[in-house]
Amino acid sequence: MKHILYILFILPFAIFSQEKISGTVTEANEKNEQLPLFGANVYWLDTAVGTTTDYDGNFTIPYQNSYTKLVISYVGFKTDTLTITKPKKIQIQLEAKSELGEVTITSRKQATAKSYLNAANTFTVSSKELLKAACCNLSESFETNPSIDVNFADAVTGTRQIKMLGLTSPYLLIATENIPSIRGASQAYGLSFIPGTWVESIQITKGAGSVVNGFESIAGQINAELVKPTTDDKLFVNLYGASNTRLELNTHFNTKVSEKWATGIYLHGNMHNKKHDVNEDGFMDMPTYNQVNVMNRWQYTNQEKGFVSFINFKFLNDEKQTGQVDFDPKTDRGTTNAWGGEIDTQRYEVSAKLGYVNPEIPWQTIGVQTAFSSHKQDSYFGLNDYDISQNSLYTNVIYNSIIGDSRSKFKTGISYTYDHYDEMVNAIDYGRMETSVGAFFEYAYDNLKNLNVTAGIRVDSHNLLGTFVTPRVHARYSPWGKSALRASFGRGKRSASIFAENQNVFATSRAINILNTDGKIYGLDPEIAWNYGVSFLQGFNLFNRKADITLDYYRTDFQNQVVVDYENPQEVNFYNLEGDSYANSFQAEMNYNMFERFDLRIAYKYYDVQTQYGSEKLEKPLVSKNRFFANASYETGIKEGKTAHWKMDATFNWLGKQRFSSTASNPLQYQLSEYSPTVGTLNLQITKVFSPKFEVYLGGENVTNVRQNNPILGADDPFGANFDTTFVYGPIYGSNYYAGLRFKIQ
Repeated sequence: MKHILYILFILPFAIFSQEKISGTVTEANEKNEQLPLFGANVYWLDTAVGTTTDYDGNFTIPYQNSYTKLVISYVGFKTDTLTITKPKKIQIQLEAKSELGEVTITSRKQATAKSYLNAANTFTVSSKELLKAACCNLSESFETNPSIDVNFADAVTGTRQIKMLGLTSPYLLIATENIPSIRGASQAYGLSFIPGTWVESIQITKGAGSVVNGFESIAGQINAELVKPTTDDKLFVNLYGASNTRLELNTHFNTKVSEKWATGIYLHGNMHNKKHDVNEDGFMDMPTYNQVNVMNRWQYTNQEKGFVSFINFKFLNDEKQTGQVDFDPKTDRGTTNAWGGEIDTQRYEVSAKLGYVNPEIPWQTIGVQTAFSSHKQDSYFGLNDYDISQNSLYTNVIYNSIIGDSRSKFKTGISYTYDHYDEMVNAIDYGRMETSVGAFFEYAYDNLKNLNVTAGIRVDSHNLLGTFVTPRVHARYSPWGKSALRASFGRGKRSASIFAENQNVFATSRAINILNTDGKIYGLDPEIAWNYGVSFLQGFNLFNRKADITLDYYRTDFQNQVVVDYENPQEVNFYNLEGDSYANSFQAEMNYNMFERFDLRIAYKYYDVQTQYGSEKLEKPLVSKNRFFANASYETGIKEGKTAHWKMDATFNWLGKQRFSSTASNPLQYQLSEYSPTVGTLNLQITKVFSPKFEVYLGGENVTNVRQNNPILGADDPFGANFDTTFVYGPIYGSNYYAGLRFKIQ
């Protein structure tokens, strides 16, 4: 029975063996600091057995008496070969190659790690990066990252939406521990349902992504890795309070219940119950809300038999009220007394992962992931009612092995997805059911030096999208030390949940029209797009300090897209694309350790996103063509025998002008200019670390008090024909200051 349950659950990719060697690979430096090398190759000479180090430089590799020479290599460092005579834990320090040998290496473990070795353009955001801002949920975790744009979806719900490569989150695969989690009904608010303190790290992949996790990803993948009972603090408490009266509490409790089992309970609560109306337009600048979010994790580890498993239970209750300050839901709902709305969400999730590694053949692993979720949202926005519930089941079985030796690896498996939607829009039923079964194969070649390629293909049979093929390819070549030239291409296909993904349309007076009737999803066809990209990463030393620069360019071409057309200010029209729709994205980013314990990151980004709207091809509304980003962080030194020190961070974001959809046919007082003004914001935070157990932080968001003065069009007549809350190009409310503390027992 136990084994049957294991097969029903999931499989991560840990490697265990009856005899093994584990260790850590770090880079050598004059101060003998332990700076881990992520992605270093570790393999037995003249065998097919090898592995790579994880984010902390750790590795585990199987051992036999016949294995005597352990090779450790890393781009830009001298390859080392150790003679091993018995299993033991080892510590390896690699020295930089001669061309870098005269440089003093003084940088610390980076808060954001970029791999020189992966075929895909993936970077890892660590918990250290997440602490640069008092981010309270996943959508706020990207404020210090130049690759992800964060802005408000509308002027009333306070919802932040993210964009990558010029495209909004529905075109990204957003997963929690590689299980797709933000999709369908949760697209609008789901990012705010993952508390920031639950996140251990975030992996962001630009471009098509992998075929292993599905076919829906078009512009990239974001995976949030959650804290684990065996590695998280035994007790963690985070208290947060802001000048806008937002309060948050996060607590983690972790304990080991047996030799093989550990569990953790994670509690998150937030509330904001004061009504603000700084610009005196009669509307709250942000909604009032209450959220309770609970997760219980179980971790099972049996190294002798090669099993590892995670089982998660989650519950969320989220309540928001928005609209005019005088709105009272008890007396004003369904009337024109005052404009207001409520968004009540309940969500349950059960997920499990089981991984098994054959102790005799450690490069062969099998894993199972499965997740069930029930998401229910009851909401209304003025006189528009919108209710949606989604029950989903996701299962993925993955088998990993090698072909010949560890330079050639493959993953293959099958997946099944079931989604049942009950969706009501102003008493019109848009319910549907979607099911898909797919099989995938992904081959990865690594010559352990300067070239690796990952090529995948999957075939899916979907009850509404038909049977189709999804190819995706990533390649990396390092022409010289500390460099990575990458290229990728791939195809994505998805069904657009047009109302769940565009809930801001309900907070307008626009008529909602679906202009096609022949498709199987709201009468519309599925969205299909190709993504192509190249990137180049170069590490170097500037004035004897470590630096790197990244240049990347990506293009997404839509074969079909569900166009969301706001160009008639009285209507929002959904229809199939007839013409061109594409998104070009160019980004240049530089990271520089300017002096000891001071890191600077600057980036410039250019977007060219255009779509055929009726007879005209136009820039996509509210997408800035130009963006500049800068982040600086500094830590004071730690005196000998002391642990106290300071951390300081500053983040500046500048957005160029953004096109408004046309308001030319509105009465003069409700017309907007063609473009918005430019906008720049500055966030600051300072943290005092008293000890490894206790620290306090103080910060300010938008400290220069930049604000869009009148984000709501027609606020003086909310039930009139020109009411619209979607013209948001910058901060809705001004400065916000906050303070908090973190206490932990390890």
